[in-house]
Amino acid sequence: MIIDSAKRVLKIESEAVAALIDRIDGNFVRVVEELIACQGRVVVTGMGKSGLIGKKIAATLASTGKPAFFLHPAEGIHGDLGMVCRGDLVIAISNSGETQEIIRILPVLKRLNIILISLVGNHRSTLARNSDLFIDISVKEEACNMGLIPTASTTAALAMGDALAIALLEKKGFKEEDFASFHPGGSLGKRLLMKVEDVMHKGDKIPVVSEDTLMKDAIYEISSKKLGVTIVKDKDDRVLGIITDGDLRRLLVKEVDILHKRAGDVMTRDPKAIDRDSLAAKAVGVMESHKITSLVVTDKKGKIEGIIHLHDLLELGVI
Repeated sequence: MIIDSAKRVLKIESEAVAALIDRIDGNFVRVVEELIACQGRVVVTGMGKSGLIGKKIAATLASTGKPAFFLHPAEGIHGDLGMVCRGDLVIAISNSGETQEIIRILPVLKRLNIILISLVGNHRSTLARNSDLFIDISVKEEACNMGLIPTASTTAALAMGDALAIALLEKKGFKEEDFASFHPGGSLGKRLLMKVEDVMHKGDKIPVVSEDTLMKDAIYEISSKKLGVTIVKDKDDRVLGIITDGDLRRLLVKEVDILHKRAGDVMTRDPKAIDRDSLAAKAVGVMESHKITSLVVTDKKGKIEGIIHLHDLLELGVI
């Protein structure tokens, strides 16, 4: 019974969201255009469970560069409407469209000439009729078998809010770098903001040998720099190749006498490289796709500027 109940809830809610797809039309486009044109803040309001959804929508808009905040309608009629200014835009969420706390703030919004957009489940409701634009988020049924607890309706409102936010950011040409500027903390900020030059080993910490270096000295370089690798360079400091501790193990298995060989004889030529201005997240992608743990950092002429190791990215929370 528990499993059947859970499956029924998910089926009803997924169908409620799927039903919204056919409602994405010219009216939706006009709502997005109003959001883009808004020179003030987006004020999201809703009561009860709709209010919780409103908080999430406001937070999503703010995180994508659109100034937005949540206004509790009950607090609004007791003074908090002072936070709403001319030039702002209000998004009101109400399944019934008759939420009294929202209806009571409508005259003030009209007096301030505020654009009012509603996400509403009843297109004949007071809220819908008094909105400049509204989006129909009505659902066939709630997942609650008594039809009392907001479930499918709040899921539909949340999904439509996400659709608005993503359509808005794509229309504005929002980029990863823009998103990162609003998320500087945690692993997300590190992944989006940190560049290769912030993570790479440079100067004397770069393991590097020339192509004529004897392998016994190259092995010492690999061991002393503790990155499990050394770069092999030419006389102009350009990258020729790379030697990893994995290369050494494979040669030893083949019983190759490597100690008297030179680095140029053993190295893997044309190793994968990246420039210092690339995002550290891009370096992770290159390493993962090629199943390697180190990347040489070079300038446009192929000269060595550093080396970046997967372990450093792990420690810094980029991965």
